[in-house]
Amino acid sequence: MRVYAEFFCKGLKMDVSSFVLLSHEQALRRQLDVAANNMANVSTPGYKREQALFHEYVEAAQEGPVEDARRTSYVLDYGAVHDISQGAFQATGNPLDIMIEGPGYLNVEMADGSTGYTRVGFVKVLESGELATSGGQRLLDENGRPLAVAVDQLALVKITSDGTVMAGEEPVGRLAVTGFADENLLEVRGDGLLTGAGGTVLAAAQTKLRTGGVEASNVEPISETTHMVEILRSYQTSQRLSADLADMRRRAIDRLSKLG
Repeated sequence: MRVYAEFFCKGLKMDVSSFVLLSHEQALRRQLDVAANNMANVSTPGYKREQALFHEYVEAAQEGPVEDARRTSYVLDYGAVHDISQGAFQATGNPLDIMIEGPGYLNVEMADGSTGYTRVGFVKVLESGELATSGGQRLLDENGRPLAVAVDQLALVKITSDGTVMAGEEPVGRLAVTGFADENLLEVRGDGLLTGAGGTVLAAAQTKLRTGGVEASNVEPISETTHMVEILRSYQTSQRLSADLADMRRRAIDRLSKLG
């Protein structure tokens, strides 16, 4: 958007109002794309609603008919932020499935060996006895190592509220739950996985897990639908303004031709 603004304002001397409306319509399109993606993930466990973020870009011109006309404000697409509010508990019937109540992410081993993070708590036990997500990523303990249970103890595995994995009466280890000061700095990798730096593994006293289900999406369908309707109405208003400007220019040209 900044490139467009510099081109339009510093290059061709054209009707700036049309380009201001264009920047607004591009922002509305971005908002609609984000809202549509939220609606598509309303049933995706662990999904966090996104919200488009915009900044004002002010272009200062050296010339103008009046002082106020020398500054033009455009809409600059700045990115998107996540609504980190917690989703509802969604029962699955699997006693190993977990939901994190409060902040934090489960630590998993990515394909390249690095550490990833997720709030999608579908848990299964691999043939090797290691705990993993439904996507096959191995869950890690507080020391960054995979958690494994002896094969003859697989039927006795359970997870306590502080993340401790038990095989019968014996603790195997504790699931690492990592918190971040700013969760919007995490990079989304798909399938509920995120990557990022600067996290801190939460202590047992700071960790609270609920078993037997996972966290549902925090998208509210009614609110999101209402938001999409508001975006469409704003776009229609912008289109009407654009048509009015075109009509005003056409009348001005007609009058000038008669004067000539």
